Amino acid sequence: MKLFRRVCAVAALSAIVFFSQAAAQGMVQVDIAPDRADWTYKTGEQIKFNVSVIRLNVPMDGVELNYSLSEDMMPPFKEGKVKVKNGKAVIDAGKFDKPVFIRCRANFSYDGYGYDGVATAGVDPEKIEPVTTNPADFVKFWDDAKADLAKVQMNPIMTLMPERCTSKADVYHVSIQNINNSRVYGILSVPKKPGKYPAILNVPGAGIRPYGGDIATAEQGFVTLEIGIHGIPVNLPQQVYNDLNSGALNNYMQSKLDDKDAYYYKRVYLGCVRAVDFLTSLEQFDGKNMFVRGGSQGGALSIVTAGLDSRITALVAYYPALCDLVGYRFGRAGGWPHLFRSESPMNTEQRMETTYYYDVVNFARLVKAPGFYGFGFNDTVCPPTSTFAAYNVITAPKQVFLTPHTGHWTIHEETDRAWKWLRSQVKQ
Repeated sequence: MKLFRRVCAVAALSAIVFFSQAAAQGMVQVDIAPDRADWTYKTGEQIKFNVSVIRLNVPMDGVELNYSLSEDMMPPFKEGKVKVKNGKAVIDAGKFDKPVFIRCRANFSYDGYGYDGVATAGVDPEKIEPVTTNPADFVKFWDDAKADLAKVQMNPIMTLMPERCTSKADVYHVSIQNINNSRVYGILSVPKKPGKYPAILNVPGAGIRPYGGDIATAEQGFVTLEIGIHGIPVNLPQQVYNDLNSGALNNYMQSKLDDKDAYYYKRVYLGCVRAVDFLTSLEQFDGKNMFVRGGSQGGALSIVTAGLDSRITALVAYYPALCDLVGYRFGRAGGWPHLFRSESPMNTEQRMETTYYYDVVNFARLVKAPGFYGFGFNDTVCPPTSTFAAYNVITAPKQVFLTPHTGHWTIHEETDRAWKWLRSQVKQ
């Protein structure tokens, strides 16, 4: 496994932002970082966090910070106060005898405003093991589901979108038949120049929204398909999606979670396979290079698609969701959408058992295609404990680009390196 451990000084947002926790910078910054350049430690090593407080780029002195230390997404195991001297302070987190992520938060008020900072240290993150169950019939369950899908004719409908076409690419709104009389909708972008091209399936982050298509990549010589997951056209007015988000599709990630055969994501996962069916059927597809990529929910769908479909030849997954979902029931972080984080009558054994058939960890075990993965240690949407639980079980060729200082977003260096890597996977 290749590790690209890089700590960047500026959390610059990439042009590709799947879901952002980032906030605008204020007049005062509370900057926190572990005392290791790569933010990682071995078990039994002392962890210390260095804190600096800067106002208008000038260190502040004498301010008192409130701080807390916790395991990833867990309640604090230590809280206290620390005084800043000459703009700096040190918080001792102690030593840990297990693979874990330790998060330090610090905050204070100044001139009527609150300021805070966060940093997360990894302790042997490559040794984190998943806690989810891998059902004995997991492979059979999905083989049977794919067999049912194969019986359904694609019946694709392609509608040219002249207003989005460019001098180098044609753009279509497409729909393809999926299971249970549903359809997969997306935006297909195809190079205008006759020829055979690699294909990229772009799978979406969470939410309900329209899509514009990956036209720029098509102009560089790729067939691209950007899909939605909700079985509705992806070119409707924004208000339609707003209404669905507040109404029929609100909290869709829990829909029919009591039944593994009817859970919302069954249609979604099979819809990704159906999208691959469509792409590989196109006369412009080169027959060799079938890629999938996405972030957050899309990162999950990238791994799921690669696990389900041997036609995928490479994947890119940023901070995948839906990983090790039952983690909270074992006293540690679980993945988005944090189904079992709180005590609730809804947290039944049946619902937990359903997640075993949809947990990205169990698809990660099946991945054979090489992959590029990107995570941030400060991510509280898709916590690093959950993403590493999935990443660590992948046996296919893989490399990870770690950006420990980031939360739930990508940075330019990350997406640029991922794109160069993906291009390197093209078989001529």
